[in-house]
Amino acid sequence: MSSDISSLRKFVSPEIVFGVGARKTVGNFARTFGAQRVLIVSDPGVVAAGWVKDVEESLAAIGIDYRLYCNVSPNPRAEEVMQGAAIYRQEGCNLIVAVGGGSPMDCAKGIGIISANSGHILNFEGVDRIMTPIPPLVFIPTTAGTSADVSQFAIISDPETRNKISIISKAVVPDVSLIDPETTVTMDPFLTACTGVDALVHAVEAYVSTASGPLTDGHALEAIKLVSSNLTALVANPTDIQLREQVMLGSMKAGLAFSNAILGAVHAMSHSLGGHLDLPHGLCNAILLEHVIDYNFPSSEDKFRNVAETIGIDTRGMKPKEVKSKLMSSVQKLKRDVGLTQRLKEAGVNTADIPELSKKAVRDPCILTNPRKSNKRDVEVVYEEAL
Repeated sequence: MSSDISSLRKFVSPEIVFGVGARKTVGNFARTFGAQRVLIVSDPGVVAAGWVKDVEESLAAIGIDYRLYCNVSPNPRAEEVMQGAAIYRQEGCNLIVAVGGGSPMDCAKGIGIISANSGHILNFEGVDRIMTPIPPLVFIPTTAGTSADVSQFAIISDPETRNKISIISKAVVPDVSLIDPETTVTMDPFLTACTGVDALVHAVEAYVSTASGPLTDGHALEAIKLVSSNLTALVANPTDIQLREQVMLGSMKAGLAFSNAILGAVHAMSHSLGGHLDLPHGLCNAILLEHVIDYNFPSSEDKFRNVAETIGIDTRGMKPKEVKSKLMSSVQKLKRDVGLTQRLKEAGVNTADIPELSKKAVRDPCILTNPRKSNKRDVEVVYEEAL
């Protein structure tokens, strides 16, 4: 006898501390892990915002030594990971604390991989290719969207091939995630919008993923509700800490959902696009979202109806075609309201780029759990529609 509920599913997550002031507990967790010297991974913008200073003070207060590595680009590059791993080893570190958005957190994961496994970070692309456990990771996110602080994903850029690789492994799930909404108040409205839409896409793709199930669906739907109902107000009122908290909670729940249910075509195509043009990841997702919904809808009509209802659309009496139209219109309105109206052409993509973008997208692991099976020509058509 079989049913949807009987399908085997695993669920991984870090220990989570959520709330204003969470970042200041980092010293206690470092002590719990027996830290002797910590490598703090961040970027110049986060350092300038003052969030790294809080971490340094927390570590210094209990006598734990640390080194700071902040040579991290907006889309972390393979050579930055390798440089950070070399510093980790040279300085005799035994714990990694990441402070920042998705870039420092993904770079920190890469540093952990190389410090324990040697080799080159690009050789770990794919699923479950990390053989040796990595050092303890304590993450403090300063954006509400990437969810790298709770996920088993690490995304690293290879500038030589203009490609982003996905590393998926339980090994890169952080040991502790200190999720402090206060750290997001220094994001400007554009970054707030990009990361918020990224969280929304995480939730939608996780919910319709072929690997979704009862362990992830609740997190995904709640994330959709939290982000869709608060993001526009937050972009208009970026200092409102209560709105920050709601969107960050949505981002966390979206991360728990997609880390376990994986993603879909939006992210596969976005990784290809971001590697090609070094664009903000959230912006890539925003450009593609409604076009992938249009493509995927026939393969997951019931679930997309639930998504539509969760964002406030009354679907009673609607036929599937009307539900799809209303959902796509709502997504487009949200994007307009938060200022993300670019199309691919405005972002620098031209028709000649699409075949290469599509070839990379269909090799991305995220495409495997997309609800509708996709070949290279399918992906090309979606890119063309977003152009």
